[in-house]
Amino acid sequence: MEVAVIGFNHNLSPIKIREKVFFTEAKKIEATTILLDKNIDEIIILSTCNRSEIYVVSDNIERAVHIVKEFYLSFFKDKTIDEYIFSKINDEAVRHIFQVCAGFDSIVIGEDQILGQVKEALTTAMVLNGSSKILNKLFREAITAAKKIKTKAKISENPLSISYIGVKKLRENIKDLSNKKILVIGIGKMGILALTHLRENKTGQIFICNRNKCKSIDIWEKYKDVEIVEYENLKNIINEVDIIISATSSPHVIIKEEDMKKNRDKALYILDLAMPRDIDENIKNIPNILLYDVDSLKTESEENKIMRETLLNENLSFIDECIDEFNIWKSSLKADKVLESMYIKCNNIKEDTVSYIYRKTNLSVKDKKIIDKMIESSLKRLMREAVITLKDTREEKKLNEYVKVLNELFGF
Repeated sequence: MEVAVIGFNHNLSPIKIREKVFFTEAKKIEATTILLDKNIDEIIILSTCNRSEIYVVSDNIERAVHIVKEFYLSFFKDKTIDEYIFSKINDEAVRHIFQVCAGFDSIVIGEDQILGQVKEALTTAMVLNGSSKILNKLFREAITAAKKIKTKAKISENPLSISYIGVKKLRENIKDLSNKKILVIGIGKMGILALTHLRENKTGQIFICNRNKCKSIDIWEKYKDVEIVEYENLKNIINEVDIIISATSSPHVIIKEEDMKKNRDKALYILDLAMPRDIDENIKNIPNILLYDVDSLKTESEENKIMRETLLNENLSFIDECIDEFNIWKSSLKADKVLESMYIKCNNIKEDTVSYIYRKTNLSVKDKKIIDKMIESSLKRLMREAVITLKDTREEKKLNEYVKVLNELFGF
């Protein structure tokens, strides 16, 4: 069995492409079902603001990669995405998820959110029966390695996220937030992070708006200084504030160009952290409106990038070790199959033997149990050396030779 990753990320695809291939929870369910029906053995879908990636396991990996590429084109019904799609196979794919999980491959190097997003992707795949032995092991090992890297390099002592970088950009451009009215739309993880970073600075009135009012009330219970805006009144307040930060999970634009005033006597700063985007990109053409999306924040993380890459590069050898260990474990699965066949054959021999003995003798129940255990023990001793040798063999070529010989000798 081989591993591959196919998809789109911020390194190769602009946000206008990534938002086209974003998987909602409903789309993840549908996509997993479709791909499993195409005889791909394992599937995990990782979809965030930085990436849309499908990890697969198959005994014919080239075929699987082709199927997933064709699936992207047909599922999202857009041929223009074809030139942006990437794929990585085996060691490259394994290294990719380790680097993604540790935050190496994020817009903000070492950011914390991706670890939770990878965990959620794994959990979803397990619930959908999309992932199994190999991808479960790979993702768990990548998560464990990422935690060790972050602890060793002390990356999480100053937690970073795209929300943090966005608020920092606003603070640098506006200088004084103390007299600014700020609207946060969407109270998911990204919105709450933005709200938290805003409250760490001296700001004016903060308004929160969420489609689910109960979530807004929960936030208000924690932060009494924020003011709730009914979602139905969203279009009224957007022209009254100085800053808008939007991070909803809406599948479509929630603020259109026609919703905004065209003649503005003061600047409006809009930070769109959503994927797909919440804000009509044409709004940036309106005078006195400055619109930032996730991709426009890339340069803002450059000062962190040098420091963090220095720390993280020190851990690349550790990742290499983790990859080697995973590959050794994956290779050992070949031995597991032949060992399972050997155990089945030995059990059949034992059953045939004791059945013959019982027919030819008049043994008590106690004696039958003794005979059963003696034969089983003898067969296990016979297998013991072969089992130890197969389990201890780390050289893949030699392991393949052993497996091939056993299969041929015993007709497995």
